[in-house]
Amino acid sequence: MKPRERVIAALSHREPDRVPTGENQVDGALVEQILGRPTLFNAGWREMEALWNGGREEIVRDYGDAHVELPRALEWDYVRVPAVPAQKDYPRPRMTGPHSWVGAQGEEVTFNPEAGNIVVRSHYPDMKIDDLPDPEAPFRVDPAELDAVRRVVRELKETHFIVFRSPLDGTFPWGLTVGMEEFLVRMVTDPDFVRRAVDAYVNRSIAYLNAALDAGVDAVMTTDDYSDNRGPMMGRDRFREFILPGLIRQCEAVHSRGGYFIKHTDGNLWEVLDDFVEAGIDGWHGIQPGIGMDLRALKDRYGDRLCLFGGVDCETLIRGPAERVRAEVRYAVRHAARNGGLVLTTSNVLQPGTRLENYLAMREAVREYGAYPIRSTV
Repeated sequence: MKPRERVIAALSHREPDRVPTGENQVDGALVEQILGRPTLFNAGWREMEALWNGGREEIVRDYGDAHVELPRALEWDYVRVPAVPAQKDYPRPRMTGPHSWVGAQGEEVTFNPEAGNIVVRSHYPDMKIDDLPDPEAPFRVDPAELDAVRRVVRELKETHFIVFRSPLDGTFPWGLTVGMEEFLVRMVTDPDFVRRAVDAYVNRSIAYLNAALDAGVDAVMTTDDYSDNRGPMMGRDRFREFILPGLIRQCEAVHSRGGYFIKHTDGNLWEVLDDFVEAGIDGWHGIQPGIGMDLRALKDRYGDRLCLFGGVDCETLIRGPAERVRAEVRYAVRHAARNGGLVLTTSNVLQPGTRLENYLAMREAVREYGAYPIRSTV
């Protein structure tokens, strides 16, 4: 089977010839080890500096190259491609420290070079409902943001399953508005603000999803996180009231175009997985076995309705040893691969500190254990 056919079989709860694989993102240092050359793809602070120094085209080139070469080098079946910076100038902001600067709203933005592309704001604005975008206002996606997507579609469409990572989710838009704590408070004190924010940004996210499907991707993925290690941050009732309607709209929009909808959110999701099924989500990525999201239990409860993207904890790929990595692959295949419905990935992304030997052990274990029919001795 072709890689693309394997993923479609898994999403359709049919058994392909082997368990399909892929990753959402790879730390730039690890990419350089795999490809054997420097790259600005996911390169953290170097990527940021390149953008401010007028290197947008170089960044876009490296993103396109990496997303074509990594699936081939690592024998992935799916590849997730993000949006790239829009075609415009990116002047260097006023710096307040070696890795911090003043943002567009006067806040201090701090970049952590050790953690990849993680930025933290000092504060969020005190927005009122009239400060939010009009949900009915037209929103146009800059075609240049899909430059890497179009490159990957040209190169890999005939062979691989291509997923678009939307830069905008919209179902839980705390980062675009008043910050997480205040947004959660407003679910109680100002529900109209929350509903309008979700409506406005989900509409914009659907514009991105449609643009990506126009460009030829097979699936789209949105990435707002809803839970911590204890459960949904807003509780199930408010999840159903404020978050679920936007998820349903996104799923319906994608399915109406013949695409697949994959949702990434990590944390403890047990309380809302029934809602994921209700919404029509095809696949769920972000499974953390270390906090109780056990693949065996998930397969028993949702195996015929939700395709599971996971299997190996990110921390295992950092700490090792390789035998632990192999054991996690074996457990995932043994308990979650029957009748399809499993795409074997890490629990999130290949993070800074991931050891290449551990990831190669994961790849080897997939080849050894993942062939269908699954052997009873796995």
